[in-house]
Amino acid sequence: LCAKFMNRFTKEKVNPLIGAAGVSAVPMAARVAHKVAQEENPGNFLLMHAMGPNVAGVIGSAVAAGILLSLLG
Repeated sequence: LCAKFMNRFTKEKVNPLIGAAGVSAVPMAARVAHKVAQEENPGNFLLMHAMGPNVAGVIGSAVAAGILLSLLG
């Protein structure tokens, strides 16, 4: 929904599949986003763009876990 909202106000369109890859912190989500994009348009190569939010999710989870351990541990 956020990507659709952003697309109303930005010049370049944002692909909503990127957000779908960032929801889960496993590489399978990026592969699924890539596969769905290629089914829609075979010229889409979204795998590397989808891995960015995916890796950011992993790093964010590690930072959040470290903060929780330092506060509660």
